[in-house]
Amino acid sequence: MKTTGRESHSDRIKKTKLTMILGYAFIIIAAVMTVSILTLNQTSAIMEEKVNNMTAALNVQLKLNIDSYLSKLETTGTLIFATPEVYGYDAVNPPADEYEALHTEDIITDKLMELCIMENYVDFGIVYSNNHCTGKISNGTVNLFASDLYTELESVITRQRTTDGWATGCLGDYKRIYYVKRVNENAVFVASFYTTELENVFVLPEDMSDMTVRLVSQDNSVIYSSSGDETGTLLPEAIASRISDHSHAAVVDEEYLITVNNCGDEWRVICSIPRSIILDELNDIRNSTIVIACVAAALAILVGIFLSIRITNPVNTLVSNLDSQARIDRLTGIFNKRSFEETVESLLSDPQRNEIGALLVIDVDNFKGVNDNLGHSYGDQVLANIGTILKRTFRSSDCLGRIGGDEFAVFISLPADEKDKFCDIVNARCEALCEAFRNNYTGDDNTYKISASIGAALSPDHGKDFAALYKCADTALYSSKKKGKDTYTVYENSMQEAGDSDEN
Repeated sequence: MKTTGRESHSDRIKKTKLTMILGYAFIIIAAVMTVSILTLNQTSAIMEEKVNNMTAALNVQLKLNIDSYLSKLETTGTLIFATPEVYGYDAVNPPADEYEALHTEDIITDKLMELCIMENYVDFGIVYSNNHCTGKISNGTVNLFASDLYTELESVITRQRTTDGWATGCLGDYKRIYYVKRVNENAVFVASFYTTELENVFVLPEDMSDMTVRLVSQDNSVIYSSSGDETGTLLPEAIASRISDHSHAAVVDEEYLITVNNCGDEWRVICSIPRSIILDELNDIRNSTIVIACVAAALAILVGIFLSIRITNPVNTLVSNLDSQARIDRLTGIFNKRSFEETVESLLSDPQRNEIGALLVIDVDNFKGVNDNLGHSYGDQVLANIGTILKRTFRSSDCLGRIGGDEFAVFISLPADEKDKFCDIVNARCEALCEAFRNNYTGDDNTYKISASIGAALSPDHGKDFAALYKCADTALYSSKKKGKDTYTVYENSMQEAGDSDEN
């Protein structure tokens, strides 16, 4: 009996020890799992909040992009009123002298072509109440409206104060977006572009490629969709029911994250993404973390460190990638317009900076011909190659940016004590860039040649801030264009005087 008692006592000790080990293991596992779950839930909330904020900021940026695009066309349209022949001529009651009428129409056409030469407008002209046209009015538009050309276009004018208006879906055609402005009682100015041009306006960061961006009209008709197959249809009910008729809103529920902003002529930019896509990565992390915590209880500290790294890195990576995409032009790999301007402005305004600089504004000659003859996809390849040319031609310390569709800019700086050779350096860089473009042919049979027209302005001689420097460089660029393109011009004060004289 004593032996049996001793054996029973020994068994109880073993059982107690085992219970303590199991209890400790249970506590460790429970603690690790509890901390992991709490941390993951907090991370989920932070990630969702950051994605929500980034989505809202992206929507605002896209709204600004489309507003800027539409406003640019409206501003271009107002420039026709700078020429009396344009707004004073009436093709319904032309001058009795036929030669005088033809001469006036030639002046009008030249002015219109001058205004639209660098843009991908389908239509850019004037239509009179007798359906007579000057400028560039496409056959597609003429055939679409036929004998009702003037009447249908005039009906687009809905804003009484500015006597203009925007429209798409005219007679069921969503391929073009029209802008119409009254010139006189018998004439309207008409400009249009293909809806597909909005692909260059609504550019999404790579990490937001699953997001759908739509531009919709007042009746919820889809004008543009990044999914590519919704144009002309009604906004999906799942999205429409959640945003109703709100002009500015952010909606987050169990299924969608949606942001809305008004733009242009009461159109709306709508960004939407399923919540499941946002949380997919976090769900994967949650499952693997729980498994690791259960299996590796003995390595609780190491597992905790591993979990912290595993949990934190995806959030930091996501935010870092979104920030990078917001600054870099995805097509060319150099700064986008906003980041380039901010970077150059920061350099110019730095009180500790003891440097001189030069701003080069570069316009790609004949690029419209590449787009028209080889297609926009090929044009994108050309633009990407231009980014490579710029990186190869300039130093890594130079600031490179894409500031327009086919417009680029470079900011060069050197210590102030090297001022005596700076102009030679700028000239050499410009010549090197022009030469690089001259050797750049496009097309399968190398039949399309692009070149570069460059305008340069020096800081602080020509300007101490970005706006002033850009204005001078742009004036020099215009001078390069007038010389016949494929050249560069460094700004001189006489150019400004000549420009002022032209305006007077």
